[in-house]
Amino acid sequence: MSFELVIGDKTYSSWSLRSALALELAGVPYDERLIRLNRADTHERILEHSPSGKVPLLKTEEGPIWDTLAIGEYLAERFPEAHLWPRGQYARAIARAVCAEMHSGFVPLRSHMPMDLKRDQALDVVPAEVLADIQRIVEIWQQCRTQFGQDGPYLFGHASLADAFFAPVASRLRSYRVALPTDAAAYVDTIYQWPAFKRWLEAALEES
Repeated sequence: MSFELVIGDKTYSSWSLRSALALELAGVPYDERLIRLNRADTHERILEHSPSGKVPLLKTEEGPIWDTLAIGEYLAERFPEAHLWPRGQYARAIARAVCAEMHSGFVPLRSHMPMDLKRDQALDVVPAEVLADIQRIVEIWQQCRTQFGQDGPYLFGHASLADAFFAPVASRLRSYRVALPTDAAAYVDTIYQWPAFKRWLEAALEES
């Protein structure tokens, strides 16, 4: 068994972070290939590995997988004992629903608050559409924690792909000093205390 994850800068690449957390959840060793973003040769270098021209990409013995959601599903199926999706049919359905919403939505938040793990400064003005995204995210977290989070501090109790998908969002809310309700702030703290996230953050802070 051999895996290699092709990623972008740990400071900025939110989708790379999601896939790295998924691999950590699966509990399998993997190698990392980092391609620096926003360089003259970035796109060319990524295309050497990824047919989509984007990171992340997971190299497996069977071939490459180049979408974060697909990477998560592959790992969940290959390592069912790791429970990357939560236990319970309905819980798994909701976890998939919120991951899909994260995967395809929240464009204003992404645009105005790109992930930057070294940032610690609020926006001067937060646009209304970003505030709406934040409100929806807080609602998702509250729903998941209330319905499924009784057995631990993560969205579905134990750490799952849902947390991997929302970890970069939690980092944005902290980096941009967004005021949050108590329960949402506690969940952000949970992400920052997650050992897998902490290792990524420490490496990001060391990037030049």
